[in-house]
Amino acid sequence: MRKKIALASGLLSAVAFSAPAWANESVIKCSENPDDWCIQSGDYAGKRYSKLDQINTENVGQLKVAWTFSTGVLRGHEGGPLVVGDTMYLTTPFPNDVIALNLADEQKIIWKYAPKQDPSVIPVMCCDTVNRGVQYADGKVFLYQADTALVALDAKSGKELWKAVNGDPKHGETGTSSPLVTKDKVIVGISGAEFGVRGSLTAYDINSGKRIWRAYSTGPDSEMLVDPEKTMSLGKPVGKDSSIKTWNGDQWKIGGGSVWGYMAYDPQLKLIYYGTANPSTWNPVQRAGPDGKPIDQKWSMTMFARDVDNGVAKWAYQFTPFDEWDYDGVNEPILADFDVGGTKRKTATQFNRNGFAYTLDRETGELLVADKFDPAVNWASGIDMDKSSPNYGRPIRVAKYSTFKDGKGQDVNTKGICPAALGTKDQQPASYSELTGLFYVPTNHVCMDYEPFKVSYTAGQPYVGATLSMFPGPDEPRRMGNFIAWDGGKGKIVWSVPEQFSVWSGALTTAGGVAFYGTLEGYFKAVDQKNGKELFKFKTPSGIIGNAMTYSHGGKQYVAVYSGVGGWAGIGLAAGLTNPTDGLGAVGGYAGLAEYTNLGGSLTVFALP
Repeated sequence: MRKKIALASGLLSAVAFSAPAWANESVIKCSENPDDWCIQSGDYAGKRYSKLDQINTENVGQLKVAWTFSTGVLRGHEGGPLVVGDTMYLTTPFPNDVIALNLADEQKIIWKYAPKQDPSVIPVMCCDTVNRGVQYADGKVFLYQADTALVALDAKSGKELWKAVNGDPKHGETGTSSPLVTKDKVIVGISGAEFGVRGSLTAYDINSGKRIWRAYSTGPDSEMLVDPEKTMSLGKPVGKDSSIKTWNGDQWKIGGGSVWGYMAYDPQLKLIYYGTANPSTWNPVQRAGPDGKPIDQKWSMTMFARDVDNGVAKWAYQFTPFDEWDYDGVNEPILADFDVGGTKRKTATQFNRNGFAYTLDRETGELLVADKFDPAVNWASGIDMDKSSPNYGRPIRVAKYSTFKDGKGQDVNTKGICPAALGTKDQQPASYSELTGLFYVPTNHVCMDYEPFKVSYTAGQPYVGATLSMFPGPDEPRRMGNFIAWDGGKGKIVWSVPEQFSVWSGALTTAGGVAFYGTLEGYFKAVDQKNGKELFKFKTPSGIIGNAMTYSHGGKQYVAVYSGVGGWAGIGLAAGLTNPTDGLGAVGGYAGLAEYTNLGGSLTVFALP
């Protein structure tokens, strides 16, 4: 059965990506083979869906631990391992060790790459020392280190082939994201909006490490790689100096808009899709226009679609103009084709930090659907979908929850804002099931009090300017997370499973009808895609913020996940913080985690008996 599905999926993929001139052949071949898992997102579309079905709704309850592996590093383990043939590749948080295991020889360590990094980069990392995983292509493994070094390793030997430095930690620039590999390019962003960096996306030659292009999130058109007449936003050209005109003076130079989430790629359209982060500082009063009024700060909080060849933006859509809550727009785009309003569309869907799920036409950037994916969201009542309105595509804000208030610079504590700064969903990636046509989304159900204060910019120092307190959403019983199924065409929750803490783990769906995810307490769970019914759970050694993945070896399907609590939600445990407002407000909100789990760093692999 599984082989038949695998063959059919290969034929379907070949049709979907016919003659993909700008795809990497090794990545396409590997991602079409369900036995492997060679992209962090499962495939270029970012669906995190596997056509393996040996493990299914009828037998998933029988899963047993097949083997485990300690990474030797504590702190938060985001991302997940890759599997290419007989080899599994693991990555750790700082110091970002890469470990290759031989699946055909009792998981024997083939090689280990241990980069030498200056530990002074650790205090510059905003929200734990995480790394979101390596990528594979053309016999190489690509690692993006905390110190912003992009490294190409020989997949067989672990030998370093080349290294390119993408930024400067002394200026607050760090590397936490996973690269994207296209035909002949490796593409990475930059972290550090909380340190006033100027966000960018950069492409390097896959064989030499030579920089090919760099596109900034803010600034002059020529440096953003934006064409004023051809780059579109909601059906209109962005116009000359679209970014500079929406910043006060030279603030765009320290304006944030960093790029650290997972990216997606459509090789037929030759477009890469990604999101940009919050504007710096978090204090909106300091970012107001010269007249003291809100100003958009383009293109922070934005989804870009860029030509992979030269980096030029085809379209851009800004989710939260003049952000007042740190609602980064970096979450992963997921590319799928499904019915919207009676018409099948090529779409890009993003579950934004601001609590709204957006479905856009991935060719044109047209906004198709925008709805709350947690009813508790209160900072905006909705998104203006009237194309004749001057506010088309913009959030309809609720004044009560503004942190800007009168714009006079007073430190006003705005209470009860939902969601909190970490959003209704943070970096934990969702999954799209080709079996049901639904999205499966790990979410946060967390609100906050937010008090801005004046802050001065110093290179390499925090540039936040706000004190936060976080707490569970308003309903009873109190909880901090949900795992939901979402209809992207209708913009509706199909079902929702409540969780005590935020679901900070990436989701996985399979042709067996199962959706997998982990919890911050450390449970690894399997639920039925149709109704959310729990079919399996297992308590791993530490809280789970890693992404579930699956592969097949020797004719047997395995499901695996990192456990190792940390990340923003678990920063209190990871870094030993106790002040409730530390960790940008997360320490107090997630203080109860210490009653359920402890630090760890391991991989747990499951299989049927």
